[in-house]
Amino acid sequence: MTRVMAPPPLVLDDRAARRDLREQIARLERDLQSTLVSGFPHAGVDVVLAPRRMAGPRVLALGELEDLRDRLSDKLAAARAELGEIAERQEANRRLLEKMLLEPGKYRSMRIANRDLGEGGCGVWQVRPRLGLIGMLCGWWQVKLSSGCPLAT
Repeated sequence: MTRVMAPPPLVLDDRAARRDLREQIARLERDLQSTLVSGFPHAGVDVVLAPRRMAGPRVLALGELEDLRDRLSDKLAAARAELGEIAERQEANRRLLEKMLLEPGKYRSMRIANRDLGEGGCGVWQVRPRLGLIGMLCGWWQVKLSSGCPLAT
């Protein structure tokens, strides 16, 4: 009687896959950080990733690394979209300010804050009549930038 030897157990080596996933996660984290920094301090982009409940420190399984990579990728796409919307809104406000400066009479009493333009400070651009009531009656309008933040009380 001859004995048939069973093949050795198959051992899957997932080190390469884990290394690749860790590199992808590191790249996504760097991209997410640069997205946050590019909008700072005028645009508050949410880059916080909700943590999964885990029982202390441990080595993540392959599926958990893939889940983390996917969540980071989704968060990065959302942060970039939010930053794009903020940039579009600021550009629209800059174009509106240019129109206000060219033809202030068409934009009576319009106000645009510096933060809406993506600039620092508390200043506000406002179309006002020149020389008060006389200027309003004569149609003399001008764009003025406020002096800035009020004094702290």
